[in-house]
Amino acid sequence: MGAAAGFRHTQRADGTVVITHHGRVAGTLRDARAAEFLAEVDDDPQLVMARWTGNYRHGNERTAKQHPRNRG
Repeated sequence: MGAAAGFRHTQRADGTVVITHHGRVAGTLRDARAAEFLAEVDDDPQLVMARWTGNYRHGNERTAKQHPRNRG
């Protein structure tokens, strides 16, 4: 799987964290969730932001393509 890219996060003065993906807002975190995110983001920022926004591969793309509903 390729690495996630294009994510940025900004912490506002009120403690809110805004996560953007290629310039568009992908998520906004407040209060305890923002603090939890900031504690975790130091490890691998791109992957962490992809996971927190739900914008990552789930591993089922290939099998979904083969489903009868998605054929033809």
